[in-house]
Amino acid sequence: MLKSCGKKLLLSLVGSMLTCLLMLVADPQKRQGLRLGGEPAGGFGAYFSQLSRSKRGARAEDEEAAAAPRRPVEEIAPRDVFIAVKTTKKFHKARLELLLDTWIARDKDSTFIFTDGEDEELKKRTRNVINTNCSAAHSRQALSCKMAVEYDKFIESGRKWFCHVDDDNYVNVRTLVKLLSSYPHTQDIYIGKPSLDRPIQAAERISENKMHPVYFWFATGGAGFCISRGLALKMSPWASGGHFMSTAEKIRLPDDCTIGYIIESVLGVKLIRSNLFHSHLENLHQVPKTEIHNQVTLSYGMFENKRNSIHMKGAFSVEEDPSRFRSVHCLLYPDTPWCPLNVAY
Repeated sequence: MLKSCGKKLLLSLVGSMLTCLLMLVADPQKRQGLRLGGEPAGGFGAYFSQLSRSKRGARAEDEEAAAAPRRPVEEIAPRDVFIAVKTTKKFHKARLELLLDTWIARDKDSTFIFTDGEDEELKKRTRNVINTNCSAAHSRQALSCKMAVEYDKFIESGRKWFCHVDDDNYVNVRTLVKLLSSYPHTQDIYIGKPSLDRPIQAAERISENKMHPVYFWFATGGAGFCISRGLALKMSPWASGGHFMSTAEKIRLPDDCTIGYIIESVLGVKLIRSNLFHSHLENLHQVPKTEIHNQVTLSYGMFENKRNSIHMKGAFSVEEDPSRFRSVHCLLYPDTPWCPLNVAY
């Protein structure tokens, strides 16, 4: 009986070895990564490093797949989207005029400008200008004040989607509508791009002397983000009628963080990450020119003490068009009257 067991064990081992050899022969790509004895090329440190990269790559693919436009689930038009542009009076000429000349000019009905001072010239150029009467300071309280007004005005509008951007964003409304049409506006949808590589930690004030740590992801307002009407209505107890300001004070964080707190921490809805949104906090040179037409938002500014904008040849020189927004606009909409003809991009 012992001899019989020994034979079976020996046959099992031989079979396993043959299976392994066949797998290596059948898959030369796997074989290239191994040395004799099964040690990966570069040692086990390199092997585990490669595994880590693979996991990160898989995670990134999952996130991108989650945010990628799928088949349209409902037909929406630009008039179904409420695009809130946050600005301040001192940037009406320096920043806002550029947006009015480019993407806002094509989508005035979808765009609502939230500012902190009266400007009759601005009202002549576009119809949806809201003076929030908030402070012009770039403080946590002032930013939350404007976001509170944005939220209330969106709810009043009855539109299907709320999208927030800053006055240094170019919005490709055509691509935005295409993205949003792949999600039902009645469901809980929060889509944008985080500026951090980990959840933010906040101290939630429970009482006068008691704090509770909370962790959540948020989409940076500098790249823009969108919220479905179904989700926005659920946010009402913490966001409407002045509640947004008190919620922001509860965690003592700015407006975009407060949005993430309400959605992820309070309501338990996860952020859908999309690489189609861009802020000045990232290296915009890495956005390929061939993919510009697929992006939802772009930006410009400074990154690591260098000028940061889309890197492309275009209708205008960098000196004429430092943001590259005019060149981007002529690439996307060459029929614009002020775009030069026969330009090589």
